Amino acid sequence: MVSGKLTKSIAVGAAAIAIGGASYGIVSAASSSASTSSTSATTSNGPASGPQSGGGAANARSGPATGGSTGTVSSVTTSGFTLTTSAGQQVTVHEASGTAYEKGTSAASASAVTNGENVLVLGTTDSTTITATQVIVQPAGRSGSTPSSAATVIPFKRGTATVSKQTGQIPADYSQGSGTIVNGTTANKATEAALAAYPGGIVDRVVQLSNGEYEVHNIGVNWPHHIFVNQDFKVVGAE
Repeated sequence: MVSGKLTKSIAVGAAAIAIGGASYGIVSAASSSASTSSTSATTSNGPASGPQSGGGAANARSGPATGGSTGTVSSVTTSGFTLTTSAGQQVTVHEASGTAYEKGTSAASASAVTNGENVLVLGTTDSTTITATQVIVQPAGRSGSTPSSAATVIPFKRGTATVSKQTGQIPADYSQGSGTIVNGTTANKATEAALAAYPGGIVDRVVQLSNGEYEVHNIGVNWPHHIFVNQDFKVVGAE
C-alpha cells in the first residue's frame, strides 16, 4: 500500500513538474519573442548606420545625397579633377557622361576646367568626393563672389575643438538630424545659396525642415556646420 501511494505521488509530482516546465517554456518563448520584437523596433527606428541613396523619405543623416562645393582647381585628370576650397579642404570631383558645364553664363565643355580656375560643383556628395552633375567655371555673380560672411568661416584643424556659435535666425524647434533629405533642383539651389554665403566647406546633404526651410549640412570646416536657407533660397542663419 505504501509502495502504491509512493508511486502515485511520484507520478503526480512528475506531471506537475512537466506542466510547470511546459508553462515555463511558454513564458520563456513569449519573453524571447517580445525581446526580439523590441530589438527589431529599436534597430529599424534608429538612425541609418550606413550610406543610402538620398531620397525624399531617407533619414536626415543618410547619404550619399545632393550637395556640392566651390574652390580652385588644383589638378585635372582624365576622369575629373581636384579642387581646393578657400578653407583648405581638398575635394575629389568625378565627371560623368551627363555632367553639364558652364563658363560664366555660357555652356561649355570639360576642357574649360583647368588648373587655377574657380569652380562651383553641384552633384552627389559622398564625404569629400562629388560625382558632378553640374560644373560652373568662373561662377561670376554666384558662389564665385566672396561675401563678407566668408571671413567668418572657420577652417578645420585637426585637434581643434569644434566652434559652437549661432548667427542669424535658427528655427526654434530645430534638432540635428531632423528633416527630410531633398535632392535635385531644390537641393542644388539651397546648396548654391549656402556656399555663396559661407564658402570653404562641402555640402553633403540638404534637408527640408518642418517649417518649410532648408538645413544645408556643411562638412570640412570647424564652423558653420548647419546653414539655414529659407523657401526663397536666401541664407537666414548658421550654427
